[in-house]
Amino acid sequence: MPSPSLSAIAGFEQKLVVGVGGMAVSNNRNTLMITYSLGSCVGVTIYDPVVGAGGMLHAMLPDSTINSTKAMEQPAMFVDTGVAALFRAAYELRVDKHRVRICVAGGAQFMDPSGFFNIGQRNCAALTQLFGRHGLSVEHHEIGGLVSRTMQLNLANGEVRLKSPGCNGDLILSPGLS
Repeated sequence: MPSPSLSAIAGFEQKLVVGVGGMAVSNNRNTLMITYSLGSCVGVTIYDPVVGAGGMLHAMLPDSTINSTKAMEQPAMFVDTGVAALFRAAYELRVDKHRVRICVAGGAQFMDPSGFFNIGQRNCAALTQLFGRHGLSVEHHEIGGLVSRTMQLNLANGEVRLKSPGCNGDLILSPGLS
């Protein structure tokens, strides 16, 4: 029997929608986390299969130093403060950084056809640097390009799916664990 698509999310006890500049963590295995419209923004999922907990981040900008007040109010808006906030919240659910499976999507050259601002590319570079400094590796990624993406994390098994406009079906970025 085929896995449910992004549009078929019935059967989940809880659906957490992560907005732009937002994040969520949970250890409820009946939870589906989903974020929409990852253009130049980056979506990050983390999942610890041992404790069945994970989280999702939808970061808009690479570096919080452009607005430290906003970063304090909404750390998930920025890659540097958002990833830190995501991991801190996940640690409270007993997630271990050495077991975590990380997936990344987004970072498109979206609404900037000239590439002048390169926000998507800068977001991806910020993630790469941050993960490198902390000894973390991305298990799967789907970044760049010119399309927006919808990303979901199924906490029942850690499966990460993506959907892009004009694509038939979902891309399974990270298969779930049996």
